[in-house]
Amino acid sequence: MSASARIPPIAQPFVSDRAKKTLDLVEQFVETECIPAEPTFQAQLGEGKQRWTTNPAILETLKTKARQQGLWNMFLPKKHFSQGAGFTNLEYGLMAEYLGKSKLASEATNNAAPDTGNMEVLAKYGNDAQKQQWLAPLLDGKIRSAFLMTEPDVASSDATNIELNMRREGNEYILNGSKWWSSGAGDPRCSLYLVMGKSDAANPDPYRQQSVILVSADTPGITVHRMLSVYGYDDAPHGHGHISFENVRVPASNMVLGEGRGFEIIQGRLGPGRIHHAMRTIGAAEKALEWLIARINDDRKKTFGQNLAAHGVILEWVARSRIEIDAARLIVLNAAIKIDEGDAKSALKEIAQAKVLVPQTALTVIDRAVQAYGAAGVCQDTPLANLWAMIRTLRIADGPDEVHLQQMGRRENRTRKDAIIERLNWQRKEGERVLAANGLANPNPKSHL
Repeated sequence: MSASARIPPIAQPFVSDRAKKTLDLVEQFVETECIPAEPTFQAQLGEGKQRWTTNPAILETLKTKARQQGLWNMFLPKKHFSQGAGFTNLEYGLMAEYLGKSKLASEATNNAAPDTGNMEVLAKYGNDAQKQQWLAPLLDGKIRSAFLMTEPDVASSDATNIELNMRREGNEYILNGSKWWSSGAGDPRCSLYLVMGKSDAANPDPYRQQSVILVSADTPGITVHRMLSVYGYDDAPHGHGHISFENVRVPASNMVLGEGRGFEIIQGRLGPGRIHHAMRTIGAAEKALEWLIARINDDRKKTFGQNLAAHGVILEWVARSRIEIDAARLIVLNAAIKIDEGDAKSALKEIAQAKVLVPQTALTVIDRAVQAYGAAGVCQDTPLANLWAMIRTLRIADGPDEVHLQQMGRRENRTRKDAIIERLNWQRKEGERVLAANGLANPNPKSHL
């Protein structure tokens, strides 16, 4: 059954015929081109320090094939941008699920983070000169970029804590501070940093103190200290950089949108980006389920004389995984539809739901697959350990679960409490009136909210 035939019925009315055809192409490209290319990519990447200066040729081959099939820049939603391939958030979300099954597919189609979010920032907020200098080569896949927000010395889950200093001096800003978890900064093609910092620490509004500025990666005063590993994986050549800025001079014309508008920019960036992460994560969960099913039907590895598939508890793992993945997918598609109908700000609740639920679901499914494989599940002989490490970071990336849960709970309580209490009180009083009208006594006279 093709990918387009598996679109959930609830989403079918929102998917164009062109998107369905592209979705099938994406599935074929990932399954027959990208996944088989992964061992070659690793071999061409090599060992040691050269991994940080190598761009494996197989990836460029995949990019050429993707462009020939029109699988390029699908992520920019047509309602908000003219530079993309003309799909909605929902349509691209369905495609992103398949991209999430391969380590190479997103970059091969120029839909890889953090470039996607950075391109959205430039397309939405950048001026003409910024678009010409940076957006055009990013859209063309000629360069890569990094987003520098998180800092090592503060709790960055509260972005008002960001400390990197941006001081205006004439026609320049002078940057001082440090960043880490700057994903993409290790890539030798990374030419641009989008940097968030404090340009007005004295502003009484804590959400107007921050700004986002464009910084060329080769600007004097920038030091890349190291690449951080994720549960032992360094993700070369992409990397997650620890970077410091010492009197780094940046043209004032590189400021995005204007001083004090950093929060506005990152909220506009992170909303769709979380949907992209979530749908790729659904793909990772599907991949783990496929590996689980393959393992429990392996005739070479029987337990107590039977395939694992003959054991009821294992079949329950498969069933629960199917239910959980399908439910998580609907949560994400619902958020994508909400964004398409309005914007990211109008879908805060739905985006937060997806951001919290999907990684937890995927981790549960991956863990079941790991358990089925035993020792092989925790080593490099299966993709499961790497999948788990990658997805575990998403419970922190784009804001930790706890922040989203607190905001969701606060919003749900604030917007609903008065109406709920009013309705329940009315129903109680109406029930007492109906009882009295029928000459009956209240069987629960002390009942209350």
